[in-house]
Formats: sequence, C-alpha cells, structure tokens
Amino acid sequence: MPRPPAGPPRADDVIRGRSNPLVQRLRALKEKGQRAGTDLTLLEGGKLVEEALGAGVELLEAAASPRFGRRAEEDRLAEELVRRGIPFRRVDEDVLSSLSELDTSPGLLAIARRPQFDEERLYRETPLVVIAAGLQNPGNLGGLLRSAEAAGATGAYLTEGTADPFSWKALRGSMGSAFRLPHVRGIPAGAAIERVRARGLQVVSTDAHGAISYDVTDFRRPTALVLGSEGSGLAQELASAADLRVNVPMQPPVESLNVGVAAGVLLFEAARQRRR
Repeated sequence: MPRPPAGPPRADDVIRGRSNPLVQRLRALKEKGQRAGTDLTLLEGGKLVEEALGAGVELLEAAASPRFGRRAEEDRLAEELVRRGIPFRRVDEDVLSSLSELDTSPGLLAIARRPQFDEERLYRETPLVVIAAGLQNPGNLGGLLRSAEAAGATGAYLTEGTADPFSWKALRGSMGSAFRLPHVRGIPAGAAIERVRARGLQVVSTDAHGAISYDVTDFRRPTALVLGSEGSGLAQELASAADLRVNVPMQPPVESLNVGVAAGVLLFEAARQRRR
C-alpha cells in the first residue's frame, strides 16, 4: 500500500539550538558567504522563494518558523517545497529572527544556488542591454533590474564595483528579476562597452548636459544604456565612449535624477518606441 505524502514538518519538530548545523550554515552565509564570492545566496520570505522556484533556481534547503504555514499561501508553499524534495525544517522563532535582515521576520529562509546566465541571451531578438557601471547601492541596483525586466530589456552587464544582485537589499528591490533577467557580472565597464559595440549596438549614456533629449533618441535600434554610480555618475572616459549622450529635461532647480529613476525613464521610452 503506498505511503501518504510526508507533508511539511510538524510545528513541534523544532530546531531550538543556535549550534545546529542548519542554523550555522544560514548564519555563515548571512555573515560572510555573500562577501566571499560563494555561489550560494539566502532568500527571505515566501515571495522571494516563490519567485526563485518559478524561475527554476535551485533551492538546497529551507528553514521556517513554527508559525509559517498558518496562512493558506504559506501552507501551499511549504507543501511545494516538500513535494520538490527540498529539505525543510522548523526553526525556533527567536533563532530564525536573529538571522533576518528585517525588523519582523517573515518566518522563512532558504539557501539557493545563484543562477548563471549564458551571455548570448543578452543579445536575443532586438537587444536592449543595460550596463551598470559601478552602481554601489544594492537597493538601487535591485530596482534597476526590476525596471529593466519590466520594460523588456534583454539583459545587463553588472561591471566591476557594482553591488551584488543577490544581496538581501538588491533581491528585495528586484523582487525576483535578478533570477530571470540574464546578466553578466564582474567585467570592467570598458570591456562591456566593447562587447556590445562589437555586436552592433548603439551605446547611449545619460548626461545632464547632453545635446540630445531622450525622447527624440531612436531606441528601436539595438541599444545599450550605460549608467554610472549614484554619487559620482558616469566616469568621463565611459561617457566619452558612448555614441549618444542624452539628457532628461528637468525643471530647475533640479539638476539630476536618481540612477534608477533615470534608467526607468529611458527604458520605458525604449519600450514605448518598440511597441509602435
């Protein structure tokens, strides 16, 4: 006679010790793993875990507080983790909260393997590629990746000095886009520009003093958008390497936009033109 499904672990089967191997793995990854170049990352909360599962990201194990699963959507997610054979344990509320980056823990942590992308995927169809040159704020980077995916960008180069797209703040900002939008990390910004130019893409940078307004620029062509850091903007040598330096007209006395906002303006203008 077949055995019934195992189902999620019972709430009374709870890990309470901070020296437990699973808790130690979670803590080590939180404290040093993401800075050490590991191919693993931590996901927090049901929404990110669902996004990862939907994107085909490999999940290695998960830990949930005893209260996780009281809501219907949480219970379905717990069942799905078990159905997929992902090791899933209950961990004491206080222990799990000590591993959270949020004021109130959502009650679920998972260890995932970072997805790897084939660079060729950046150039599918009519390419629209973002080159993030030294964006150091992880929240801004996450928002940029989310906007890029929403506007139909085909991928991104995250160059040297750019924040980790799988850090806690970047993942919360991208809401799963980092799992899906093809991207290549860690190459010099100049090399990224050379690669897109070799593929025939026009290189466009933002410049408050640029001679061309963004809304008269032809984004229907294969295009790469080069975006600089939040504080110092785009380095002069990178701006000079662009084929076009475009501006976003603004009312005085405002002189500049947040990099994520500026990117969103250009990306959705490209999307608008390409729908026509």
